[in-house]
Amino acid sequence: MVKVYSTTTCPWCTKAKSYLASKNIDFIDANVQDDMNARDEMLNLSHQNGVPVINIDGNIVIGFDKAKIDELLNLS
Repeated sequence: MVKVYSTTTCPWCTKAKSYLASKNIDFIDANVQDDMNARDEMLNLSHQNGVPVINIDGNIVIGFDKAKIDELLNLS
């Protein structure tokens, strides 16, 4: 499972989601700006306030770290 914690105004969130879509990776978009439960979940998992935070099968990626995303999804 891939879950992207994002906000509507975050350009790096948009890049991360676009990248995942371009690789045909299904993901859940959790908008932490509107959904306080998603915000709390993100904070508990990452201890970060910044977005994007990407949860790939329990592995937390802070920011749009393409190399780490590729590694975790075996996209190399």
